[in-house]
Amino acid sequence: MSDSSAPTSRLTPAQESTLDVLRRAGDPLIFDADFVAGLRDEANEAFAHFGDRLDGNQVFVTKHTLAGIFGCEAQFLAPDAFEWTPSRARGQVSHRAIQLLINWRGEPAPAELVDEAIARLLNEEKGLSPWLQSLGEGDLADLRAMSSDHVTKFMECFPPLDPRSRPVTESSTQWPVDGQILLRGRADLTMGRPFERESRKLIVDFKTGRVVPRHREDLRFYAIVETLSRQVPPRKLASFYLDSAQPIVEDVTENMLRSTLRRTLDGINSLIELRVEGRTPTKSPGAPCRWCSLAADCAEGQAHLRRDDTHDVTDDEVV
Repeated sequence: MSDSSAPTSRLTPAQESTLDVLRRAGDPLIFDADFVAGLRDEANEAFAHFGDRLDGNQVFVTKHTLAGIFGCEAQFLAPDAFEWTPSRARGQVSHRAIQLLINWRGEPAPAELVDEAIARLLNEEKGLSPWLQSLGEGDLADLRAMSSDHVTKFMECFPPLDPRSRPVTESSTQWPVDGQILLRGRADLTMGRPFERESRKLIVDFKTGRVVPRHREDLRFYAIVETLSRQVPPRKLASFYLDSAQPIVEDVTENMLRSTLRRTLDGINSLIELRVEGRTPTKSPGAPCRWCSLAADCAEGQAHLRRDDTHDVTDDEVV
């Protein structure tokens, strides 16, 4: 049986297009067991070498870690000045609402899902809860409106997901189980499952705004963590841009997994150099200069902003 959604009757053109992405096509995708074992051996050998340099520290590596390392190292090491705003919180609220939708009986309205998601996040002991409790009516209304917009777009783009395809939202993966270096991923949506050595899983990230190279690297990182932990690679990756109802899809290949593992190991090496061994960070001016806490005193960043002052950049384009 293919990884698909509910029957195709009464679907919109956008939902039909999404269904074409979700379906499996062609011959089964099977990666050689020796290839996967070789990836794990390479990672374990590198981790052992890195462990000798960590001086007892433990390192958690996520897609955000690697994006920071391969962006501007100075900004990556800068004190965290992050503050919640409605536009930043909409991602977590939307994700929780979509999670509820996939497991909801009946046909809830987007606003109903958003309200339930906010209520559940309010009751949690960490994360968004303290900030949500402090919101005034105006900011809460903004948050509800922006989150409802994203959930509505998801419902317009995605057909009802068949439970037999095993859809899971906010799916966490970690490798290894313990140690000084831990790779961690949390995909927005996964569908399918490994069958023996056959790759059937699809990993999806929801995005808004423009396409940037980082989005593809994020998904490739999820793919390598999935491969190292489950020992069966996923078959396909998709960045789904809700504003345009369009996915950018990439098939998983051996070359992709090899290069992604090398990129991950290079990132860990740089992380140890910067945080443990004291290497001076490099500066790489770019769009993030607009919200960097170092921008006021950074000559390179100010020069970039003067050149780029007509370009409108929003916060991170992630639902």
